[in-house]
Amino acid sequence: MYALQADLAAGKISCLQLVEHYLEQTRKHADLNAFLEVFDAAALQKAAEVDEKRAAGTAGRLHGLVIGIKDVICYKDHKLTCGSKILDDFESLFSATCLERLLAEDAIVIGRLNCDEFAMGSTNEHSAFGPVKNGADPTRVPGGSSGGSAVAVQTDQCLLALGSDTGGSVRQPASFCGVIGMKPTYGRISRYGLVAYASSFDQIGMFSHSIEDAALTLEIMSGKDRFDSTCSSKEVPSFSTLLDESGTSDTKSPQKRKIAYPEEALQAEGLDDEIRQAHLDFIEKLKAAGHQVDAVSMPEMDALVPAYYVMTCAEASSNLSRYDGIHYGYRDPEATDLESTYKLSRSNGFGTEVKRRIMLGTFVLSSGYYDAYYNKAQRVRRKVQQATEVLLADYDFILTPTAPTTAFKLGEAKDQDPTTMYLADIFTVQANLCGIPAISLPLFQHSNGMPFGAQLMCAKWAEAELLSFAQSVLKESTI
Repeated sequence: MYALQADLAAGKISCLQLVEHYLEQTRKHADLNAFLEVFDAAALQKAAEVDEKRAAGTAGRLHGLVIGIKDVICYKDHKLTCGSKILDDFESLFSATCLERLLAEDAIVIGRLNCDEFAMGSTNEHSAFGPVKNGADPTRVPGGSSGGSAVAVQTDQCLLALGSDTGGSVRQPASFCGVIGMKPTYGRISRYGLVAYASSFDQIGMFSHSIEDAALTLEIMSGKDRFDSTCSSKEVPSFSTLLDESGTSDTKSPQKRKIAYPEEALQAEGLDDEIRQAHLDFIEKLKAAGHQVDAVSMPEMDALVPAYYVMTCAEASSNLSRYDGIHYGYRDPEATDLESTYKLSRSNGFGTEVKRRIMLGTFVLSSGYYDAYYNKAQRVRRKVQQATEVLLADYDFILTPTAPTTAFKLGEAKDQDPTTMYLADIFTVQANLCGIPAISLPLFQHSNGMPFGAQLMCAKWAEAELLSFAQSVLKESTI
């Protein structure tokens, strides 16, 4: 973005021309179904206003940044459907805090991006408005749930896109689409205006082609918010400045890092052989650059996915109870009384995957099963948090593959047991269970032609170190 702003300053391009370019890209790639709605007129009007502010010398730090927003982030006076029929035609009454902060710095919102219904899915095939297709191969999925956001950045339909990450919904599609995807520490960015799936896991993240863009937008979106009691009041570091100071060096810099990789991750059943070998080779390159990279044992890995799904489904059951056909949203026309209104509106308004998770969550919270499932999952979560904290006390980063496979074919997930697809989150859910930052870096390409990424995790509030190291890895990588 800095190079873009230099071109704007030199008069080589205007914000209006920039928006026109991205609008043309949205038309060119409309068949990928990444956007549910493109704000043509509003984006052009905003671009003209930003150009005027640039001429007057009053433009914000993000002038020239054209962004897309996942359809779970509120934008005042714009539609918000969460990829679901139950919210069809609903219009948001306010904007999310994170979006307000971006707009205040003159970011331009170009449109609303497709996603799995209520952010539940790993393929972006669970949208009521059709699946998103991967820009690298339209016969394949982009990953989920923020697949539309990933594809929009992948195919140059916007410069940066916002997504939400509950168990890997930014990082996994970033891996499948060959872009950068980052989830900050839980509480770093306000969740006010983010439609809730699982409130103790959800966090807003971003997709980009550069670490610099991710760092600057993270810096601007972060910080205390009186509308979100879970948002941290910690002072926000100047991520962009710190990156300029320490991120310009490569992996051969004097500052060497200690990196751990769980043996269980690279021995996981279902991990693609090429992905395993690519990470083993990457580990050797890091060692050759002078970093300490050690294999560690994390026996808790087998429990990550079961604990995650028990807890997130329980929270989803509670959060989605508000969509009842009474307060707002879809109300089934065949309903004749209160009971039929509830039953028909929710049965016909929600898709299959959402109903599956609501029912699973209701079950694990029910009398007789609460202790056996939900309480046990809470204990597993605490055990995973403790083990991760101990590990990150000795190491700077934890390295794993982002996902066990490359993007699979459209429709392939429907032919498998749902639990098989849930295991696609095996490497990403740890960061959400622990509330720590994580990033997927687009380092590799499979023999099938599809990209895949490496994931780095770090201690809470250490985003500056994570971004700096990620930038140096990307600059040095020749993989």
